Amino acid sequence: MEPLAHGLTPKKSFGQNFLIQRSAIEGITGAALASSATRILEIGPGPGVLTEPLLTGGRSLWAVDLDPEACELLTLRFGDRSHFHLIQGDAVTVPLPDGPPWAVVGNLPYNAATAILTRFLVDPIPWERMVLMFQLEVGQKLMGKPGEKAYGPLSILAQVASRMTRLMKLGPGAFRPAPKVDSVVLLFEPRADAPGIERRRELLSLLHRSFAHRRKTLANNWQSWLQADEIKTILESENLSASIRAEAIPPAQWLSILNKVSAVAPSSTSTHDPNNHSL
Repeated sequence: MEPLAHGLTPKKSFGQNFLIQRSAIEGITGAALASSATRILEIGPGPGVLTEPLLTGGRSLWAVDLDPEACELLTLRFGDRSHFHLIQGDAVTVPLPDGPPWAVVGNLPYNAATAILTRFLVDPIPWERMVLMFQLEVGQKLMGKPGEKAYGPLSILAQVASRMTRLMKLGPGAFRPAPKVDSVVLLFEPRADAPGIERRRELLSLLHRSFAHRRKTLANNWQSWLQADEIKTILESENLSASIRAEAIPPAQWLSILNKVSAVAPSSTSTHDPNNHSL
């Protein structure tokens, strides 16, 4: 039997596609509940098909949703449970309560998924694991390899900050309304050697500059903000060709490049706006 939306109508403006496939619901909630985190953060719960099983373990659950009607329904369904907490707001910017690391879970709204993920990668929000659903195309970018069309800033930032595992791929029939694209659920676990938050922000600024024009060489993308001799020094110290493009450089090497750029032009990596979560 399909899980019901409890009368909640999906809204295109909120990027809502409600998950109805039982096996997917069980797989996502099972992966989230396997976390050692003492509290759960659910993003975009909608009618609460993930919320209900997530609450069964007794851990405190904070649900964030922008849709006022969804918030009304969630309050009606779960408001009498002392470990359920609701935050109405935009998951990209809404303040979150301080405390120990989260287990983050969500069928992310398609129109805000990358911005939400970026927040959790570059803001000081503690998390022990994240189990998140994306459009398949976004998932491919996240797991992209050097030289692939999908590879870019999103791939690099996610891969230096976390270990990713693809848990499942879902077709349009797993949702109501059925989207026009496939979806993918990814598990994120923090890397022990991940750079600190400020360094990630600096890396993101560097990546935006380096991928500004994908078909241009790295040197050409840098020429408006670094001196020619600085560019030459950095590339040679990294054993990179003068004709290399940003898309050919693996994630780990970007951290080394960031160190070299910071040494020759300290102010050049400090342009990231912490309120800009665009990738």
